[in-house]
Amino acid sequence: MATPTQKHTTSRRNNRRSHFALKDAKIAKCSHCGAEIISHTVCKNCGYYGEKQMIDVLKKLSKREKKAKAKELKGQEKEAGHEGHDHK
Repeated sequence: MATPTQKHTTSRRNNRRSHFALKDAKIAKCSHCGAEIISHTVCKNCGYYGEKQMIDVLKKLSKREKKAKAKELKGQEKEAGHEGHDHK
């Protein structure tokens, strides 16, 4: 089994580890509903990516839950400034 022939100094070790730091996640606002999302991802609140619907968030909900969620999304769209748009 190979063994190190010389000891690496603490500064050399720390310089190597300097690139291991975690970066902050980039937070943006959904262009459709205004909810906070991670950049370049689909909005979990409304299912849109940009101006295109990728996921139907109402699909798996019961009839009562669908009605409540649709009302909530409509209110958020008004706040975000998408009142007159029809997204299909």
